[in-house]
Amino acid sequence: MSKSSQSTNFRKFNVDDLDEDRFQDDTTASDETGGPSEGDVQNLLNGKKNNDALKLILSSPPYNASDKEKKRILALLIRVISQYKSSEVENAVKSLGSAEQDALLKFIYKGFSEPTDSSCGSLLSWHEKVVAVTGNGGIMRVLTDRKSV
Repeated sequence: MSKSSQSTNFRKFNVDDLDEDRFQDDTTASDETGGPSEGDVQNLLNGKKNNDALKLILSSPPYNASDKEKKRILALLIRVISQYKSSEVENAVKSLGSAEQDALLKFIYKGFSEPTDSSCGSLLSWHEKVVAVTGNGGIMRVLTDRKSV
């Protein structure tokens, strides 16, 4: 005779936990304000240290921050990249490490999803230069990564 198919004792793990609709990331969002302050970034911009301001923002992306904090840091990044001349952008991108370039692409895509009148042109030009340096691999890493800014 056959056994009852209602029994789930034969399972080694719960397959219902693998359902994508029920996925919960291991890390939890914190309400702490992380990342650089507006004062630090503004001091660097006033001192004409655009590269230092860019690296300060990209050194610790706000992956586990609240949405309000992520929007604040995105606004800081847009302020920084709008300070660059178009001839300086490529050298600035080349001076970044690969993790910082990927974080920059994440911020650019986040800016594309929430466009403003003043940010679209600079985001497009930065996207062009970042993709020229990282290639299509940078785009693939950003689109497949679960961490978002």
